[in-house]
Amino acid sequence: MKLVIKMILTLSIIGIISGSLLSELSGWAEPKIAAHRLEDTKKAIFLVQPSANGYKKIESISFDIYEVSNRDSLIGYALPYSGSGFQGNIRLMIGLDCDLKKITGMRVLEQVETPGLGTKVTEESFTNQFIGLVTEPIIKCIKGAKATNTNEVEAITGATISSKAVLRIINDGLSELRSLKKEGKLQ
Repeated sequence: MKLVIKMILTLSIIGIISGSLLSELSGWAEPKIAAHRLEDTKKAIFLVQPSANGYKKIESISFDIYEVSNRDSLIGYALPYSGSGFQGNIRLMIGLDCDLKKITGMRVLEQVETPGLGTKVTEESFTNQFIGLVTEPIIKCIKGAKATNTNEVEAITGATISSKAVLRIINDGLSELRSLKKEGKLQ
């Protein structure tokens, strides 16, 4: 009986100490992670809008969206948007023209997809398909064949779920932006 109580107390003390240390470590790391994430977002704006030389965050909207300009003239938008992938959340940066009818670029900012398969959504062979892609009526994923229409993207073999997840995230983000444009909250 004494041995059981001793083991429970020992494990409880170890659990309390470990939990406290993890909590402190998380509190220390969180601002650093947030700063790194913001820096990645800023860099990605210019990757998805290569002709841009400036941007401004639109503050009146409940999620992040940036107006992107070149010499003080609006050239489009940069939209960081996230959603569920196969393994977890995927966070993207999507570049769009002013009319929201064409994608100027797309980058995966964060993902936890299956290594070697789902992680291929970060490769240029996949992301470059989005440059100049027409967004209307919606972007479609083609499996096992070459994309033939201007609103189609070829899925990654072996990672169809991750490919479709990226397209779903983009289409959801576009739907949000189109609603904002109809309401007059976007130029």
